[in-house]
Amino acid sequence: QVQLVESGGGLVQAGGSLRLSCAASGRTFSSATMGWFRQAPGKEREFVAGITWSGLNTDYIDSVKGRFTVSRDNAKRTVYLQMNSLKPEDTAVYYCAVDRRPWQTATMSDDNFWGQGTQVTVSS
Repeated sequence: QVQLVESGGGLVQAGGSLRLSCAASGRTFSSATMGWFRQAPGKEREFVAGITWSGLNTDYIDSVKGRFTVSRDNAKRTVYLQMNSLKPEDTAVYYCAVDRRPWQTATMSDDNFWGQGTQVTVSS
């Protein structure tokens, strides 16, 4: 019913950049916050970045502030994550997320539709 198709992951050297994309289809609220989580091996999934439907409110975990930028195109039902100055610590599976609820903040919880995940590997 709901499908989130992610793309843009891959292998990059430290200091490089990647741009992740996630296109949503199916029954989601247009006003839902969209964003990204990630999970490294042996660690819990963590929130990375979120953006409200207007694009006016964003939230990031401290470790990516100044390096990552989340954006969205509502006409395309797509959320992006521009990742610059990548570090080996950014290596993880990145999951696109769309909040199941409308009109929430940019700080996402776990009540989301989830993408399948895309691998980001940053070599040192």
